[in-house]
Amino acid sequence: MSRAVVFGGAGFIGSHLLLSLKESGKFEELVSVDLVAPRVPVETVDYKIADIRRPLPVDLCQVPDVIFNLAAVHRTPGHETHEYYETNVAGATHICEFARALSVKKIVFTSSIAVYGPDEAPKEETTPTAPQSAYGWSKLLAEQIQQSWQQEAPDRKLVISRPAVVFGAGENGNFTRLAGALKKGFFLYPGRKDTIKACGYVDELIRSFDFMLGQEEGQSLYNFCYPYPYTIEEICQSFERAGGLSQPRGVVPLPLMKLASLPFEILNAFGIRNGINRARIQKLVVSTNIVPAKLKSSGYVFETDLDTALKNWRATSLTDDGFT
Repeated sequence: MSRAVVFGGAGFIGSHLLLSLKESGKFEELVSVDLVAPRVPVETVDYKIADIRRPLPVDLCQVPDVIFNLAAVHRTPGHETHEYYETNVAGATHICEFARALSVKKIVFTSSIAVYGPDEAPKEETTPTAPQSAYGWSKLLAEQIQQSWQQEAPDRKLVISRPAVVFGAGENGNFTRLAGALKKGFFLYPGRKDTIKACGYVDELIRSFDFMLGQEEGQSLYNFCYPYPYTIEEICQSFERAGGLSQPRGVVPLPLMKLASLPFEILNAFGIRNGINRARIQKLVVSTNIVPAKLKSSGYVFETDLDTALKNWRATSLTDDGFT
């Protein structure tokens, strides 16, 4: 029986992946492994609760043809330093141990563009890594752990994707918050209008997994985002075209934004969590200028652009997406 196991299957990307794998008919059995149950289960998927921070039991499931490692602590800032390493690094270690024990030949891993570090320069896969956060370091270490697993045997296949911002129905992240703010007419450009924000539709990311699994290389490492470097202004304009959302009313200077965040940081210090702080605001004005050079050279063809992806998202929007 052909089988795929998705670690992190209850999350945003995992839920879309499981639905896509089911619809493809390529696997007779699909297994999701996560700390929590999914909000919207995919019919026929075998959902299991397990913690990748601990060694995984070999009887967790029957031998899979492929493992998708999507499980991660990723919000940054937002977690203690040790939490990124306990989940992202120890998790990669335990998943590789699980793969060895069951003689699994294929792993697909979602890393992050955080391994490059924050600056304005374009970043291809050959750009030296220079992480500056615990999240970025933990993802880079996790890549190396899984690369070592692949190098142990020539018949093993490893695909490492470094996604930029991934959006779509159920995302509840950057694009969802932006859509909600535009819908309410509250959004102002943070610091500048020309910040490049590399991004890609979740369905394209999943298509890229399958495409790169089909390559002959033992290891395939690639950036994932649209090849066009969309700016925050162009993203807002696309939301207007796709959903009729209002355009920002102007630009707020960065120093003023940081000053306004101080009361929220004080609330955070007293345990009133709100997600607003100077570090997160600084991220808003730094470009993520990512180039998907490997996808292009390998012949991958995107089926969507930003406009068509946002229209697809709107057509499948959940009630809490803020984009209806």
